Amino acid sequence: MRIAFRTDASTQIGTGHVMRCLTLADALAIRGARSVFVCREHPGHLLELIRARGHQAIALPLSDMPHDAHSEIDSAHAQWLGADWASDAQQTLAALQAEHVDWLIVDHYALDARWEKQLAGHCDKLMVIDDLADRPHACDLLLDQNWLGTAPDMRYAGLLPERCRTFLGPRYALLAPEYEKLRASMPERDGSIKRILVFMGGADAGNQTAKVMQALTDPAFEDLAVDVVVGMSHPDPAPIRDAAAKRPATTLHQGLPSLAKLMANADLMIGAGGSTAWERMCLGLPAIVIGVAQNQLAISHALMSAGYIRFLGKMEAITVDDIAEALRAALTDSTANRQQSLRCRALVTGTGATDLATILVPKVLPDDAASCH
Repeated sequence: MRIAFRTDASTQIGTGHVMRCLTLADALAIRGARSVFVCREHPGHLLELIRARGHQAIALPLSDMPHDAHSEIDSAHAQWLGADWASDAQQTLAALQAEHVDWLIVDHYALDARWEKQLAGHCDKLMVIDDLADRPHACDLLLDQNWLGTAPDMRYAGLLPERCRTFLGPRYALLAPEYEKLRASMPERDGSIKRILVFMGGADAGNQTAKVMQALTDPAFEDLAVDVVVGMSHPDPAPIRDAAAKRPATTLHQGLPSLAKLMANADLMIGAGGSTAWERMCLGLPAIVIGVAQNQLAISHALMSAGYIRFLGKMEAITVDDIAEALRAALTDSTANRQQSLRCRALVTGTGATDLATILVPKVLPDDAASCH
């Protein structure tokens, strides 16, 4: 089977969309499917990473049109596309060279039913990965791995065709297989905090990592070990590197393929909202969360209300003192940390990618087909 993905990464978009698609592509490869990614060459794209993972990647050129030329698109994320939707549809078709596609998988906030209808005739089935429920889709299957504490089906009322199958909630979060394996081998956490993991997303355009590192210079935290991860698209990692070098018991990590082992070893994470949330929740890792994008706020508020995270709010409103105060509170309440860990593990099982791959490719293809990966 041939699977095509249309998704992007950039310093503005972040890396989460491409990374979760890569996880699904890896799971599909195990079942013998071949995947091709179509991605625009935004600053911070991940085309080489996709190829390094063994998948084909086709680059779409950046448009030289000014942003206001795309203003006829009413999507709140229209500028993320780097072209108007009709041009993107034609370029995607050209990239695929009209070859047969069994599944076209779209993970992009700037694309909606108009784009999907243009591509529908060139694939057997079309799947959308979404988090927002803010626009109509013309798809056969929709995945939304988020949790808002309300009836999930109601979010997409009137936005999907009747034929569309929906897979909603963290039960279907696209996590790499190592998370499920680590989860099975890990004992329950006792709530004590000795090691902190800091990761503010693959791009961290607002450089929240620097703010967290400044908070960790407080003498009250000098006994804590810290792992700080700089994402692949971080615009200015040098000051983070300097701050890590000056702080005792601090290790800087860059270009990591996975956070799984660091999450398993940590007792608390200070991080952004977004897809990384489901990885750490699968491993029962308590967290202090800062919203670095508008689409993270509603989900983070809901998770906080249900006791899954400590959410500080949107990054522009968060100070170094706010982070330090939240960390002091976590250090003195091991019971709350342990309860948070148990709730998180119960919500996210870690089997979503395998389950979705089985649905998309019900029959495992022969080994000679799988070797094409």
